[in-house]
Amino acid sequence: MPIQFTTDGVPGSRRLTLWQDIVCDVYVQLDCKSDLGSAFRGSVTRAGLGRTTCSEVSSQRQHVFRTPSRIARAHEEFVLIALGKHGVGAVVQDGRETLIHPGEFAIYDTTRPYELHFHDAFAQTILQVPRDMLLRRLAGTEPLTAIAFGSDRPLQKIAHDFVYQLCQSAEQIEGEHAVRLSEQAVDLVAMALSERLDGQPLPSSTHRSAMLYRLKAHIRAHLADPELSLAATATALGISARYVNDLLSDEKTSFQRYVLSERLGHCQRDLSSPMLAHRHVSEIAFAWGFNDLSHFGRVFREQYGQSPRDWRHSKLSH
Repeated sequence: MPIQFTTDGVPGSRRLTLWQDIVCDVYVQLDCKSDLGSAFRGSVTRAGLGRTTCSEVSSQRQHVFRTPSRIARAHEEFVLIALGKHGVGAVVQDGRETLIHPGEFAIYDTTRPYELHFHDAFAQTILQVPRDMLLRRLAGTEPLTAIAFGSDRPLQKIAHDFVYQLCQSAEQIEGEHAVRLSEQAVDLVAMALSERLDGQPLPSSTHRSAMLYRLKAHIRAHLADPELSLAATATALGISARYVNDLLSDEKTSFQRYVLSERLGHCQRDLSSPMLAHRHVSEIAFAWGFNDLSHFGRVFREQYGQSPRDWRHSKLSH
């Protein structure tokens, strides 16, 4: 990833001030402190990857705060997935504190206050994920922030390694490949987070979050099946149909609306892909569980303002 900002070449007396002004203030809306003065050094790289962004931060001893006033001024909401590369960093959020060692990762949510502590030089790879992108897979982040995920479980290691390698190549990945790979990265992280939820005693609110994740995962895994139904899903999860809709009501939707939204989203993505231009609109619709083309065309137009064919033409004609 290309360097976007570095203190190298800056007079020592200005390094920390520039870091605070450019990186902490403009770049990520944080308050940064360090006692190193003119000895301070730091650099940040950044590359877009679909809706996500990969960054690498390499710096020295500092204390970072995300305060309520900073949050109030923010216009976007993100979850940050921080992967340890060199050195050790501490994350404090939601009443917990954890250390991120090389080979481990942790998440923190920009909608709530957090602190980062680095006592020595460090480097981290960070995947910045729009909050809604993760919340499509999980009900909330509160039970999962400031917890270290390491290599002791296969899913955690797979998620860490996939995100790390993906970010190393982010600058060379474009278009539909970037979108799909970033979605896969968030899928893997969500699975690792959910596995942790399943493996510990949970308060009732977190049980609900874990169940909502499992519900969404089941729906996503069976979207292509036109027989996907509320009753069958409830049976598969061992809960009542009423509870399925109760879980989804937390996000102001229902089983039928959620399934339709997910199917339309996948169809919209596939219709926009040059790699799938050879496939008929009907093939794409049927592949994601629609079995009535007139119904598909109507709901697609209601969602995106164009027919499926017009949507495809507008995306592929540029």
